[in-house]
Amino acid sequence: MEEKELNEIIDKTANALNLSDAVLIGAGAGLSTSAGFIYNGRRFHENFHDFEMKYGFKDMYSGGFYPYETPEEKWAFWSRYVYINRYTDPPKPVYNTLFNIVKNKNYFVLTTNVDHCFQKSGFDKLRLFYTQGDYGLFQCSKPCHKKTYDNKDSIIEMYKRQKNMKIPSELIPTCPVCGREMSMNLRADDTFVEDDGWKKANARYEDFLKKYSNKKIVFLELGVGGNTPVIIKYPFWRMTYANNLSTYICINLGEAVCPEQISDRSICLNSDIGDALSMIECKIHK
Repeated sequence: MEEKELNEIIDKTANALNLSDAVLIGAGAGLSTSAGFIYNGRRFHENFHDFEMKYGFKDMYSGGFYPYETPEEKWAFWSRYVYINRYTDPPKPVYNTLFNIVKNKNYFVLTTNVDHCFQKSGFDKLRLFYTQGDYGLFQCSKPCHKKTYDNKDSIIEMYKRQKNMKIPSELIPTCPVCGREMSMNLRADDTFVEDDGWKKANARYEDFLKKYSNKKIVFLELGVGGNTPVIIKYPFWRMTYANNLSTYICINLGEAVCPEQISDRSICLNSDIGDALSMIECKIHK
C-alpha cells in the first residue's frame, strides 16, 4: 500500500471514530499477537524448551491440549503458560494505544481473548465481555457448580516451585466443593462455566447494543480470524448492514475484508494493528 493511500485510510478511520456516538470493539487473537503475545517461535522456545524437547510440539496451544501423564506435569506446563500470558505485561503497548483512542468515547469491548490485557491497560472492567473465559480463573473440572475462582496466587506458586517439569503434588488445584481437580475457565468444551460475572457482562453487552443500535456506532474489529467468526465478525457485519448510520472498521494483517453489502460503510486496513492504531492515535489527538 502506498503512503498516500494509507494516510487517506487512517484519516477516514480517525474521522469515523471522532464522529461516532459509540464504539464497539471486537478483539481477537491478532490484537494480542500485535502486542507481542506470540505463542510460538522464540517466545515459546525460551519458556518451554524442556517441553519442546520431550514432546516435540512447537507452540503453546499444542502444549495446552497435550494429554500429560500426571497432573503434576500438566500444571507445570499450565502454570508457565498462564503466568507469562496473564500475569506479565505484553512487550508492546498496543492495548494502551487503543485505550487512548477510545477512553473518552462511549465504548464497549467484546473479545475472545483470555489474557486480561484490556483491563491491565486501563479499560473499565464493566465495559468488557470476555466470552471465552479468562486465564486468571479456575473452575471445577466436572463442573459440580457454576462458580469460578481467582488463580493468581496458585499459579505463581506453581510457577515458582516447579522442578523437572513437575509441580509439587500438594499444589494441584482442587475444587473446594467436590474435591475434584480444577481446570482452567476456558471455553474448550461443554464443561465451560458461565458464572455470574460472565452473565452480568453479557447483559451489559446486550444493553449497550440496545442503546446504540440505531445511532452512529463504529464496529471496530481488531485481529479477528476465521476460527470463531460467529462471535464477533459475522454479528458485526449483520449489525452494520442493519444500521445505515454505522461504520465497520476492520484492522487485520492479511485478513482485512468485508462483504460487498456493507462495503460503502466499511474501512478495511491490511496492516499490523499496533502500527495502525499508533497512526490513528496521532490523528485523533493532534
